[in-house]
Amino acid sequence: MTTILKLEEVAKAFGADEVLSGVSFAVNSKDRLGLVGVNGSGKTTLLKIILGQLQPDEGEVITARGLSIGHLAQSYHPKPGHTVLKEVSAVYEDVFAMEARLRGLEREMAGNMEEEALNAMYKEYARLTERFEEAEGYMARSRIEGVLVGLGLGRECFEQRADTLSGGELTRLGLARLLLQKPDLLLLDEPTNHLDLEALEWLEGYLLQYPGAMIIVSHDRYFLDAVCTDMAEIHFGAAEVYPGNYSRYLVQREERMAARTKAYNLQQKEIARQRAIITRYKQFNREKSIRAAESREKALDRMALLDRPDEERAIAFRFKAARRLGEQAMTAEGLSKRFDGKTVFEDLNIELRSGDRAVLIGPNGVGKTTLLKCLLGIIAPDSGVTRFGAQADIGYYDQRQQNLNPENDILTEVWDDFPRLSQSQVRGALALFQFTGEDVFVPIRLLSGGEKARVALTKLMLRRDNFLVLDEPTNHLDATSRGVLENALETYDGTILAVSHDRFFINRLANRILYMSPDGIEYFEGNYEDYLASRAQVDEGQLDENQLTRTAAAKERRLARKEAAKQAELTEAVEASMDEVKQADKALRSAQEIQMDPEVYKNPDRAANQARICRDLQENVEAAYRQWERAEIALEGFLAGREYNI
Repeated sequence: MTTILKLEEVAKAFGADEVLSGVSFAVNSKDRLGLVGVNGSGKTTLLKIILGQLQPDEGEVITARGLSIGHLAQSYHPKPGHTVLKEVSAVYEDVFAMEARLRGLEREMAGNMEEEALNAMYKEYARLTERFEEAEGYMARSRIEGVLVGLGLGRECFEQRADTLSGGELTRLGLARLLLQKPDLLLLDEPTNHLDLEALEWLEGYLLQYPGAMIIVSHDRYFLDAVCTDMAEIHFGAAEVYPGNYSRYLVQREERMAARTKAYNLQQKEIARQRAIITRYKQFNREKSIRAAESREKALDRMALLDRPDEERAIAFRFKAARRLGEQAMTAEGLSKRFDGKTVFEDLNIELRSGDRAVLIGPNGVGKTTLLKCLLGIIAPDSGVTRFGAQADIGYYDQRQQNLNPENDILTEVWDDFPRLSQSQVRGALALFQFTGEDVFVPIRLLSGGEKARVALTKLMLRRDNFLVLDEPTNHLDATSRGVLENALETYDGTILAVSHDRFFINRLANRILYMSPDGIEYFEGNYEDYLASRAQVDEGQLDENQLTRTAAAKERRLARKEAAKQAELTEAVEASMDEVKQADKALRSAQEIQMDPEVYKNPDRAANQARICRDLQENVEAAYRQWERAEIALEGFLAGREYNI
């Protein structure tokens, strides 16, 4: 494959804030690269640098000659007066102009013409037909309709003025235009925003068949799993590339971090061990041991020191119910709701058991959020009744965080709801969500969507309710924070009813799927994969892959135990030989002290015998010293072969 984009040591700072530092990676002609990192890590900045909208402070962006780049902006502005169909059809303006000319030529050739003029027209018609076919003009209209319908802009929208669409619909319209333009490189910044599950599945299928390359910034981990061939993580300003999709990246990232931490810790232990050996060599105060100490000191000076591995600061919390909910969590019967004479839903029945982790899914606009609010009594239903269990304590997470007071600062917002807690307790809870120091005095109105979400989650955690109703809880959270939220909900001992488009979240958390459509609610036991299995067969290779993973892990554990035993054996040999050196040296020094006694020299036989004893003991010291060196070399060789070839 051909390399179409290459970044070399790209750096960018805004004032004293260094956002990117030495970012390097390449994109080939068929790559689908997922770009991930915590919120604020510089992903959008990097896309702007690739587009030329920002210039890097250092480094270089190299593109293939003639490379066309398409970018999905977060806001799209159509041409005034254009309908949805006309706005998207403008992509094929040249193709439709060719088609109009072909129809015109056909009409002209059907009339009475002189042979010379007719031949010239035939030649033009043949050339134009070839160009039209190369541009796949015969499929243009069907492609336009297919992309619009696939992204949820059905035929009922075709003649609607584009500038009257909602923000989410405009984003989908911009995405439709971009996909039809078919640039060599797609830069997609959160392409799954405002898409329902059906549109998400369609987009995944379309991108899997897309002929060009793409860089995707997304918090939709299921989407990244389905589409990406490689992942790049922006981590403390630098980029690290991982082959495979998002799930594979998570495994490799953990392995890399573990390997780096292990290598760093081992190097620190090795440095400490070498320094201890150097100290002992110097204590022997012999020419040979002093030379050995100096040699090891030089080796330490030449050692390339490893940096301590750092992790991005992540939120860390858990949900816990204050009391147990009864067997029946909730029942709703005959719920209906209309707005301005339009029926949103009618005669819905829902039943949830205690401990259920139910996720409500369905097309955009079907009324999922409205249904939650009717269940909670926030909106009065036109008909029907909802009953919660007798011991139900209900906590509600509003995706828009409308229950937050914009004039409060963060500390006040939480403390007002929990006045019995001390300030240190409230600040401790906020610290779990990364609000520390002066952060807690920032007004709510100045917070980003992700920060507001974390404030709302702090309050929800402190409530200790046994029934959580969550409306799009992963919106505004970065991938790391979404994972932490899932960890907290997995260990939660209460009941959950959630609305979510996050298929990774649904797949990990749900034990029941409630699919809501205009016809009512269908129940599916299990998670998102189980829901899909009711529509199509599960991929046969998944179990095999998992089995292979478990086999490899077991093999790795056996190897680790074997290596640990070998290292313990070699370490024990070093310690034993070191004791031998100490004992032999102690015996030699005692004999030498006796030899220096003037009384010994008065007796020649005794003096000769003592001298022979000292020579023997000196040989013992040298032998013990050689054995110690051999043990040290064996241990160092083992550590070098096992630990530093990572």
